[in-house]
Amino acid sequence: MSSLFESAEQQNLSQAMPLAARMRPHTLDEFVGQQHFLGEGKLLRRLLKADRLGSVIFYGPPGTGKTTLARLVAVETRSYFVQLSAVASGVKELREVLTEARHRLAAEGRRTVLFIDEIHRFNRAQQDVLLPEVEEGIVILVGATTENPFFAITSPLVSRSRVFQFQPLSPEDIKTLLRRALADRERGLGNYPIHMHEDALDFLAEICDGDARRALSALEIGVLSTDQRPVEFTRQLAEESVQRKAIQYDRLGDAHYDAISALIKSIRGSDPDAALYWLARMLEGGEDVRFLARRLVILASEDIGNADPAALPLAVAAAQACEIVGLPECQLNLAQAVTYLACAPKSNASYVGLIEAQEDIRQGRLLPVPVHLRDSHYAGAARLGHGQGYQYAHDFADGVAPQDYLGVEKIYYRPTDRGFERELAGRLEQIRARLREAKSPAQTTQPSSIAPASEKSVQKPPAPREEKPPASETPIPHRPENAPPEPAKPSRRFPRKKNS
Repeated sequence: MSSLFESAEQQNLSQAMPLAARMRPHTLDEFVGQQHFLGEGKLLRRLLKADRLGSVIFYGPPGTGKTTLARLVAVETRSYFVQLSAVASGVKELREVLTEARHRLAAEGRRTVLFIDEIHRFNRAQQDVLLPEVEEGIVILVGATTENPFFAITSPLVSRSRVFQFQPLSPEDIKTLLRRALADRERGLGNYPIHMHEDALDFLAEICDGDARRALSALEIGVLSTDQRPVEFTRQLAEESVQRKAIQYDRLGDAHYDAISALIKSIRGSDPDAALYWLARMLEGGEDVRFLARRLVILASEDIGNADPAALPLAVAAAQACEIVGLPECQLNLAQAVTYLACAPKSNASYVGLIEAQEDIRQGRLLPVPVHLRDSHYAGAARLGHGQGYQYAHDFADGVAPQDYLGVEKIYYRPTDRGFERELAGRLEQIRARLREAKSPAQTTQPSSIAPASEKSVQKPPAPREEKPPASETPIPHRPENAPPEPAKPSRRFPRKKNS
């Protein structure tokens, strides 16, 4: 009895399917896009020809052909096709499918292509259920995901699968699919008299962001919602057939981290135009403005530093403005901060110096605090000799006392020749020459407890340009013993407490 109505039922189901589903390619040659792994001689094509395809994970944005290619894989490998949704399926359904696949292979010698859409929705226990059948080759697992599989899928399952990353379709690929749908009389819109304007075709190909499903849906809406025959598919009709562009942006996923990485690197690379684009991309995607402001404050010190000391106060002011003003107006404050930071001179000298000092502390012997620098504002400090010999910097005409503050000869901060650091470098050269007056000859060599900077492997960030050597390495002799005593250091009005 079912055969009497099978044709009518199939026709009714076909009419209910959207254009994007009806236009799915039936053969691998009809498939459009992803030529970087599906083109002639590429890996996936070679695996299919050799019939040696194992489990795979298709990773990429929506509308790029993941489901379609999974069906074509079943056709090419002459396998039974089963589709599950990770959102609606549980362990029970999964075990039933795997048991049937094992019996089918044993009885018929036919493998099963198990396509799991949104596989990243499975928890760890559900993903682990797949491991035995994947390991034994009972099923050819095809998992589709829009999330990075190296974070969203368990390592055992990833290690047993090949990962193929899908790219958004190019505008030319989208146009090919649209023209195919307009000409196809059986599955497409070929039975409708349509005059497609070239600018409308270009608009649909660009606005869909490489998503074939969006482009075909807009085409179908435009044709079916127009009473006029023939249909004049103009640019205006195309714009009216497309909803407001939805920005693909996940605040907890790859899009978030990739976009903020692009923003930071654009500012570091001094490209304000690119920086504004990535800022706008994140704002349109609904990114938290506090997160953006915090990142800019960090960047101001990490990548600009003393090359432009005004960068940090400006970034902090932008962060405060975000709290005071809020969206949408605080976008203006962020844009100002981003463009200023991008155009500012760059230096990571402070950051590099901090990393080198931290490496010395972690790997070398800790240096004791010089006795003359230790706290002397408590009873008993004098008996220990703490603070004796300390010279008060303000007692000297240039504000620099010839005094040893570290106990060893070590340079961490190497100013660049960019921005304000150029001036700092000249001033610092004079200061260091003055400080060397207090160092003994034995202290001018690197101590064994701290490795020289050249022997370290500080990988990130790269060290900036080395500073110019001092004009003279010869230590200047100490003040003669018969020299008049230096003025006494003024006493504090409010003595500090112990351990202050």
